[in-house]
Amino acid sequence: MKTIILYYSRSKKTSEVAETLADELSADIIEIKDLKDRKGPLNYIATSFDAMAENKTNIIPSTVDLSEYGLVYIGTPVWAGKPSPAIITLIDKCNFHGKDVILFATLGRSGGSKTIERLREKIELRGGRMINSFLMKTAGKTMYEINEETKKTVGEMDLKIYES
Repeated sequence: MKTIILYYSRSKKTSEVAETLADELSADIIEIKDLKDRKGPLNYIATSFDAMAENKTNIIPSTVDLSEYGLVYIGTPVWAGKPSPAIITLIDKCNFHGKDVILFATLGRSGGSKTIERLREKIELRGGRMINSFLMKTAGKTMYEINEETKKTVGEMDLKIYES
């Protein structure tokens, strides 16, 4: 069973988690890029609104063929207690029928469990099955600390048991 990690990251913290997972699990990895400018204080307000409303956005790649993968990790930052618009858009465009999914979210303070629950609902509507999930608080942490905490999570959650 091949494994792929799909993620969106604005601040590169979710990216650090995804890249560490890919290294630790020998998984393929694809970064989902949002074509809307999400940087800066003014865009932060619009970004929070888009997340709360689950507004779609233009992404690259626009979809991902998951046919050769049995296990899919999906990672997103938490914005206003919700998943990023890029990940919501991706999930709505992919076929998860028969796929096992592990969800992860990075967050500053709170809202992670609601984010995971919403992603689970969307994955199940598209035929997937969430088999595990985790949250990672990243506020005030260096990339090195995020990397080390991700490695620790892989061990503590025994995520390598899902490898082929």
